Amino acid sequence: MLSNWQILWRLLLAAVFGGLIGFEREFHGRAAGFRTHILVGIGSTLIMLTSIHIFDVYSGKAPCDPGRIAAGVVTGIGFLGAGTIMRSRASIRGLTTAASLWVVSGLGLAVGSGLYFASVVTTGITLITLLVFSRIEQAHIRRDWYRVLVVESRTGADQLKRIREAIANYDAQVKDFEVEKTDDASSAVLHISLKLIDEKHLDDIISDIKGIDGVKSARWGMA
Repeated sequence: MLSNWQILWRLLLAAVFGGLIGFEREFHGRAAGFRTHILVGIGSTLIMLTSIHIFDVYSGKAPCDPGRIAAGVVTGIGFLGAGTIMRSRASIRGLTTAASLWVVSGLGLAVGSGLYFASVVTTGITLITLLVFSRIEQAHIRRDWYRVLVVESRTGADQLKRIREAIANYDAQVKDFEVEKTDDASSAVLHISLKLIDEKHLDDIISDIKGIDGVKSARWGMA
């Protein structure tokens, strides 16, 4: 049987390791960032601890593997969590909610198997992650946002120059771009990968691009 100190150490270690990786993702503006990585990490650790606890409790008492029930719950919660993730314009919403559902599914398994100390510690870490770390994210973590700008415009080097100048007004960096010719060959579709310092001016960028003579359409695509 695992001691309470071993349980505490493993959960805290999962939170630290997940947080370090999540910090890097958050810094670069990815959808699954700081809090999401912590929640998934401690949720997985709790489920693993619960499986170990169930094995210890039922070892030599039952011929079946109680862990199969936990596996079914984990699979099912994945579909439920996926349903909370939605794409809104150029951003993704619901990842943290999906991760919290993952943790809560682990909490249900842990409480049901009698692993109370781990459940309490996990609940505490989860609340700190959701309530406190969200403020830390907003106040201290600089984000880089990556977006793909899709522009249909008439061809020409001058046209591309005007588009780049409009983008540069918002301190956006062009990381890569692809040119796709249309059927009539008089215009082209540009897929421009951008690195932005924030998401405040997404609509303004689109508006400025559409205002350029010769631009037929402009929108945000999949990053």
